[in-house]
Amino acid sequence: MFTDQQLTYLRSRGLARIATVDVGGQPDVVPVAFECDGTYFWVGGSGLSVTHTRKFQNVMAGNRRVAIVVDDVVSFDPFIARGIRTYGRAEGPIERVGIIGPGYFLRITPVESWAWNMAGEPVGEEWYPAVHIRHEVSL
Repeated sequence: MFTDQQLTYLRSRGLARIATVDVGGQPDVVPVAFECDGTYFWVGGSGLSVTHTRKFQNVMAGNRRVAIVVDDVVSFDPFIARGIRTYGRAEGPIERVGIIGPGYFLRITPVESWAWNMAGEPVGEEWYPAVHIRHEVSL
């Protein structure tokens, strides 16, 4: 599970990048709006046409392994970056009401995550250490 500090961070961000893989093995990464309810990440949108996007098509073709990154750069001087990278399993489309209203979404179950610099400290002599999280999920 994510810590309270990590959940607060995830819920304060609205933009992530999600990586999926097509049937030929070609990776695809795109920026997306997302929600995190503490158990799942939700990526999608209104209208049935969202299910025709590459990310949905890749998942619906059976390539359920995804990666999602939520990060930001707080400052360049001094340099301050923070973020969370999560590997997970996606399923969908799932019809639900999200922050943008009703629509179709991918539900991403986190499997493994790495978080860095949730405190928002400037980088030092070495890059930020990552906090590794193994999520307890049954897939």
